[in-house]
Amino acid sequence: MPSDPGVPVSRPTNSPIVGIDLGTTNSLVAFCDQRGPRVLVGERQGALVPSVVRYGGLIANPTTIVGAPARDAASQFPRTTIASVKRLMGRSRQDAAEDVKYLGYDVVEGDNNTARVTLPLDDGTLVVSPPEVSAVILRDLKLRASAVLGVEVRRAVVTVPAYFDDMQRQATRDAGRLAGLEVVRIVSEPTAAALAYGLGLESWRNPASARARVVAVYDLGGGTFDVSILRLTPANSTDGTQDPAFFQVLATAGDTHLGGDDVDHMIVELITGDSPAVPTPGERQSLKHAAEFAKCELSTLDSTTVRVNLGGRAIERVITRSELETLIDPWIERSLGACRRALKDAARREDASGPLVLDALVMVGGSTRIPLVRRRAGELFGLEPYTALDPDLVVALGASVQAAIMSGVVRGSLLLDVIPLSLGVETVGGAVAKIVMRNSTVPTRATEMFSTSVDNQTAIRLTIYQGEREMAGDCRSLGVFELRGLPPMPAGIPQVEVEFLVDANGVLNVSAVERRSGKRSALQVVPNHGLTREEVARMESDSFTHAREDMTRHRVVDLIVNSRLDLKWIGERYEKFKGLLEPDVCAVLEPAMSTLQKFIAAAEKDWKSVDPNTFAAAKSALDTASVRLQEIGIRESLKQG
Repeated sequence: MPSDPGVPVSRPTNSPIVGIDLGTTNSLVAFCDQRGPRVLVGERQGALVPSVVRYGGLIANPTTIVGAPARDAASQFPRTTIASVKRLMGRSRQDAAEDVKYLGYDVVEGDNNTARVTLPLDDGTLVVSPPEVSAVILRDLKLRASAVLGVEVRRAVVTVPAYFDDMQRQATRDAGRLAGLEVVRIVSEPTAAALAYGLGLESWRNPASARARVVAVYDLGGGTFDVSILRLTPANSTDGTQDPAFFQVLATAGDTHLGGDDVDHMIVELITGDSPAVPTPGERQSLKHAAEFAKCELSTLDSTTVRVNLGGRAIERVITRSELETLIDPWIERSLGACRRALKDAARREDASGPLVLDALVMVGGSTRIPLVRRRAGELFGLEPYTALDPDLVVALGASVQAAIMSGVVRGSLLLDVIPLSLGVETVGGAVAKIVMRNSTVPTRATEMFSTSVDNQTAIRLTIYQGEREMAGDCRSLGVFELRGLPPMPAGIPQVEVEFLVDANGVLNVSAVERRSGKRSALQVVPNHGLTREEVARMESDSFTHAREDMTRHRVVDLIVNSRLDLKWIGERYEKFKGLLEPDVCAVLEPAMSTLQKFIAAAEKDWKSVDPNTFAAAKSALDTASVRLQEIGIRESLKQG
């Protein structure tokens, strides 16, 4: 399924939906019709559009140059040329600190802790956000597609890394809107690659010989890494009915800050060595380009020579493939760690139907051209990497397949994606109640009931978290909203139903309703900024390392909250009906209340100082001791009624 500029594309009769791969290094647009998917290539244009934008002119009406012309002149205009902006999407200036030192342009902290780029134009400094820069690239792809198809393109399926969080996905949608595109679906990049792979299978074209396959998609691009394990089930019509083809994601893992750019940075460090010279913005751009060229050369050659200017003097450096492989081995190992996690999660889901058996390993992304990457990935999965599809084109081709499914051109196919990390809300005491678990198939909906912990509470603050740990302090805050206007009621009486809805794009919407009063509130979660690689690694690895400790702490926190409510309710009834209780009941009830209060005090001081089983037993003992009190309370209430 290559790009095919020499054959005219059939013109859609209505508004077409195209597929766009908005990449860190390169971007491209594809279209799928009855002839199949193909990359749209304009006159005298290549398939790939470098994801580079140069700004100029005046702040009120800046000019932009996109693609190869901007990339090729980057060293001449280093401070106004923006590349690798995808690495800034949904991130803070602090998150991007390691990247910034290799960039020719200036990155500052903007609103809500989001990274912004400052550009010195003719009449002052222009500040732009990563979605605005991405919109310029998307607009260029939109114009290209419109010109080739002969009709204005207004809708697109856009791909993102599987590990993009809600903010990064929202930023991608915002970029599309700024470019004049309706992003009708966001698809994970490895999932899109699997769509292209599945459509290209011979068995897909010959249903009689079709069989389900489980494939791993190893997607290592310029800035991000993802791995997904998918089951591809072709359409089945053996019983006279047409069952749809399924592309089901079993598990996904990855790193939003792992890609070819990191190799470029390593090569830059290798070239500059111990040089005391601080590169100028122009020299940084030249070093980056020289490093990228060397990386590509060493995919086919045993050695290459790099020549650059630094601090007024020429530097010449011979780099060998073995030298590069030693340098990047830890970088590759980071990707393989994510692969192991995905395999483990997928095997857990497949356990009911038998052991996980992989049929293919599909390589995606330009960085998979590095021989050591292919070799190490093949060794881990025990499969020869499948490279028949161009790793630079396959994601866009798959996005166009999904676009064709949505427009009805490709029928009988269904895409089932998953969310990468668990989602939940903070409860009293700082624990997280998980409502949607990671690797849940999207779209998905889940609800949970909550109540208040304070008498006459008229507002409830809900903080949404993402992560695998049990305590809020160890997870990532996504957003906050409040349910206001509740009628004053005793603690524990309000019935607050919280609903999480993750749509097919992986975007989270949260709503809450208090059932007694009917008060409602809702939020489309927009967190401050995206996940750093350290956070992703910590969220997953720590969830295993601290699993037992986290569960114990969560249990103790819940015991504190529920025991406080028990003491409140029982204490109030005890004061009211104490005179009606038998002395032997009081002799048991009072010590039980005192014992539970001591457990609460000790646990609040140091949760590790209490045994949760003993704590739970004390709570249960109070519940049992208060049965007679509850009976009297109900009897007296009925008398008064």
